[in-house]
Amino acid sequence: MSSIFDEKTMIQYLEQRIPKGETLIAGIHGIGIASEIKQVFVNCILIGEQLIPEKNGATLEISKCKYSKSDVYIGITQHYLILSECESYMHLYEFNDHPDLNGTVAEELHTTIAVQDVGSCFPLDEIRKCVVKKGWMGSFNCSITMKNGNFLKLMLPKFGGMGGGMPHHAQYREAILARLSACALKGLDHS
Repeated sequence: MSSIFDEKTMIQYLEQRIPKGETLIAGIHGIGIASEIKQVFVNCILIGEQLIPEKNGATLEISKCKYSKSDVYIGITQHYLILSECESYMHLYEFNDHPDLNGTVAEELHTTIAVQDVGSCFPLDEIRKCVVKKGWMGSFNCSITMKNGNFLKLMLPKFGGMGGGMPHHAQYREAILARLSACALKGLDHS
């Protein structure tokens, strides 16, 4: 059994990205198919691969994209969709220290974060559009567009791997699908 198909490991990875005051409701192993993420931070500096708070620091836009399949843990809390890569994968990063802030909400940085952790936590109420479709062999494909234009395409497999390391996969997958389907049914397309 691959170590990524272990519920305790999955919970540890997801809990590192959960905002304070939130609790993990459900989490599964899934496949990240594509992601296009932009996030703007104010009062920060970039040193190596770390964003560090700085009172008189710059405004920095980070773009993070990936267009190939990778293993991810997918979780939900009361108010957030959480993603965590199972292993370290390469992404395309672009940094802009003069972003166009027209209509963009910039986040003030209060703690140091790794650049790789950008785009791992998404407010459920910021989902503008969510399309859930049946996929191959009982899987579901979810295309999620956030109000700020961020985009995720995820595959939620029917099974949680061989060996029984993910005993709650079916239950948790249904909880995640129910939450994402509710977003799709609410017609949250505010474009």
